[in-house]
Amino acid sequence: MSNVKTIAAIATPLGRGGVGIIRLSGPKAYDIACQLTSKKSFTPRLAIFCRFYNHQHNIIDEGLVLYFKAPYSFTGEDVIELQGHGGIILQNQLLARVFELGAHQAQPGEFSYRAFENDKLDLLQAEAIADAIDATSAAAASSAIRSLTGQFSNKINDILESLIELRLYVEASIDFPDEDDVDFLNDGVIENKLASIQDRLKTILATAQQGQLLRDGVHVVLAGRPNAGKSSLLNSLAGQERAIVTDVAGTTRDTLQESIVLNGLTIHLTDTAGLRDTTDAVERIGIERARTAIHQADLLVLVHDLSRQADPLELATELFGETETGVPNYNPSKLLIIGNKRDLIEQQQLSSIIDKLQVSGYDQVNVSCETSQGIDTLINTLCDKVGFHPPENSLIARTRHLDALRRTQQHLQDAYLQLVDYQAGELVAESLRQAQYSLGEITGEFSADDLLGKIFGSFCIGK
Repeated sequence: MSNVKTIAAIATPLGRGGVGIIRLSGPKAYDIACQLTSKKSFTPRLAIFCRFYNHQHNIIDEGLVLYFKAPYSFTGEDVIELQGHGGIILQNQLLARVFELGAHQAQPGEFSYRAFENDKLDLLQAEAIADAIDATSAAAASSAIRSLTGQFSNKINDILESLIELRLYVEASIDFPDEDDVDFLNDGVIENKLASIQDRLKTILATAQQGQLLRDGVHVVLAGRPNAGKSSLLNSLAGQERAIVTDVAGTTRDTLQESIVLNGLTIHLTDTAGLRDTTDAVERIGIERARTAIHQADLLVLVHDLSRQADPLELATELFGETETGVPNYNPSKLLIIGNKRDLIEQQQLSSIIDKLQVSGYDQVNVSCETSQGIDTLINTLCDKVGFHPPENSLIARTRHLDALRRTQQHLQDAYLQLVDYQAGELVAESLRQAQYSLGEITGEFSADDLLGKIFGSFCIGK
């Protein structure tokens, strides 16, 4: 991704449309625009109507030209935008002419990478561009835009500044101890500042965890015996008939995925084949796929038929084995039990089933896919189960952000241990240095080239 080359790419989706945009960035962008249009000059930030010519001076297309002079552009370089008509043929002909005039095909994310290299935005903001484009809910899109405008970066940079200030204080105290022999390790200054940074980091980590859920969503798998109502539940949550529902056991023979948004949370929902012993070769394959999906789920939803008095814990024990206390060997926080066909059972029968589950440490939500009874409660419980309670001004986050924040948190805990228990000033300083490095990875202050290549390589071409 050399800044010497001038790059170009189609910046709008290929296909039939009113407008198609080709973006150029680099030292030759302005000259290419002049040759393409036979214009002698362009005024920065002023849209000019032009015709675009091929090498024989025949018109390829016509439209607007926008010129952004360096460094006042998205990439920090000279940028030209050619706004012609949408359409695969016209756009490709125009792009081919731009290449003839000296531009090179942009790689995925190369425009954003140049903006990052030229300090037009940091790594957090660059990632937020892709997250805004890929957002699957309005809440995720709003959060990505807040990160793009620098709100997340500002929170990280504030803590970085406090870390650097504390590092300077510790290292200066080591190199130039107080003349009055005041023990700087025990005067409370470092401990108080360190505790303040830890508290602020804890708040950001909690916000980032919500942001990751907004960005990535959660993978929920529906499992159960045949005819428990898994497919009916998927249809109820999706609001449309996505899965075939019949009274015939084994109707669902393969996994079926559907992404839905519930209370702002994107849920990647997987319906699975009913779990049972069968001689049907096709159904057996579906059941094996169901078991694989179950073990990969962020949250497992076991659906059972209340009207059949089925025990969901028997199925959970069959899937995961049992502990010494006789309960399924599976984390209750990752398992939600759904009692379906609530409309077909009396309250007294329901109470006995609920009591048994609660004694075992599991909660159950009872619904009726036929009448939609309990569906709203189920949606709220799903969000509670995965800890999804984003603040109003939430910020988008990625797994690597959480990893860096947790490593920073661990280094700060190490610094506190070295300070309070061992009073080792040099080790305190080293832990603070490592904390600063980990936190700096988030905004790109300290980032390996292979990490940057992986991040920007996932962007779309033209961005």
